[in-house]
Parts: sequence; C-alpha cells; structure tokens
Amino acid sequence: MSTTIAKRIDANSLNLKEQVVSINRVTKVVKGGKNMSFSALVVVGDPGARIVGFGTGKAKEVPAAIKKGIEAAKKNLRRVHVLATTIQHPVVGVFGAGRVLLKPAPAGTGVIAGGPVRAVIQAVGIPNVLTKSLGSHNPHNVVKATIDALEKLRDKAETAELRGLTIEKLG
Repeated sequence: MSTTIAKRIDANSLNLKEQVVSINRVTKVVKGGKNMSFSALVVVGDPGARIVGFGTGKAKEVPAAIKKGIEAAKKNLRRVHVLATTIQHPVVGVFGAGRVLLKPAPAGTGVIAGGPVRAVIQAVGIPNVLTKSLGSHNPHNVVKATIDALEKLRDKAETAELRGLTIEKLG
C-alpha cells in the first residue's frame, strides 16, 4: 500500500479544544529509589473544521504532562470527512488489540460512545454516531483505533475517483 504524505495543518489558525483522556502515574525504579512521573493522553480538535489529533506528554507534574500532550497533539492533526450530522458509512478502526466500530446514526441520536472514543468524536464535532469499542480497553489503543476509523471514511467524490467512475454511476 502506498503511503501518502499529508501536509501539516497549522494549529494556530484553528479554534482547538483540548480534552484529557487519561492520566497515568508511572514510576521508574532506580538505585536511589523510585522516580515518580505522570503520563497524560490528550485529544485536541476543531469541531468546525473537522480536525482532530492526539498526543502524549510525560513530566514530573500533571499540568506539565498535560501541556506537553497538547503540544504533541497539535503536531499530529488530521482532517476527517463527515456529513453534516453523521458519518457516511460504518467503519472499523484497528490499532494493536483495540478495535472501534463507528456507525452512522439519524439526527437526534447524539454521541453513543464511552470514554476515549467519546473524546475523539466530540473533538471532531460529529453530533450523531453510534460506536462500539471491541478488544483492548487501553485508552491509547482505543484513541488510535478511533482515529484510524475516522481516517478510513471516504466521501463519494473520493470513492468515485478511486474507482474511476463518475459520482452519478456510483449510486
């Protein structure tokens, strides 16, 4: 499969909202004892522009870890193809042992999702979607699987171009 290099999205021109998904206390055992630090998983997104990214930060204090996570997430932004109120088609995203199923939902349904999946969906700004987290419940794997699923979404024009058809013939 060919890899496409996407151009970097400028974070300064966007109205980004941050959400902390998980904070983990980690320790490193050294000769003198234990060194404690904190790891933070952060999701940022612009619901108006349909852009989302995630990042991790690690520091001795929680606020510093969150700040580092936000900076990492701003360097890792992706654009998502969605309709006005939901996604175009059902899709499954996979990362490691984490699998996430996203399904379109009619208007008024809301975001039916839990934890890390909800954070990503709300950051993108999709108002109606059904989700199911399968496999691993590790927040890192679930966030990455959700973003993988969102990247697999295609609009009709892109699908028609890939197949060499016109939009009318696509159906």
